[in-house]
Amino acid sequence: MKKSVKILLLAGTLAVFGCKKSEATPEATEDATATEAVGQSGVVDETSSPNIVQTAIGSKDHTTLVTAVKAAGLVDALSNAGPFTVFAPTNAAFDKLPAGTVEGLLKPEKKEDLKSILEYHTYVGVLKTDYMQDGQEFEMVNPKKVKITKKDGKTYVNGSEIVASIETSNGIIHVIGDVLLPK
Repeated sequence: MKKSVKILLLAGTLAVFGCKKSEATPEATEDATATEAVGQSGVVDETSSPNIVQTAIGSKDHTTLVTAVKAAGLVDALSNAGPFTVFAPTNAAFDKLPAGTVEGLLKPEKKEDLKSILEYHTYVGVLKTDYMQDGQEFEMVNPKKVKITKKDGKTYVNGSEIVASIETSNGIIHVIGDVLLPK
């Protein structure tokens, strides 16, 4: 009996000290905080296919779009698992806008306007051109709708031709020659 009591006391003591909360060092706390502050865009993965943001960053034709996505604070959102469809205007598409429009939208006080415009280019889900039908409408993230038209074997979104489609790890990018403006 005494032996059983001693074993129970020993087991209880081990349980109490074994479950003691460890104290974090300041360095460990800083590392954890730094890690938590990095969003999905901070994940480094050199073996997987690039996501939408990584693909756009690698495109010389989408530098204005990338700058806008960064200014609107949407890098992490578009780096998440998705899937997303992004209708991606080229630099030339942004150049078609009235002078000063892009510069104005990149100002911090216009962040919400810029975000709304970029969200109008983004659909949650994958929309492949093969499955798009003439006259279809899709509600975008902002949540206004875009309209698909098909003509002579080409696909258009709000009248802007989809000139290329790039599959990514978290969705698809459709390259377009115009900036879509919500109505």
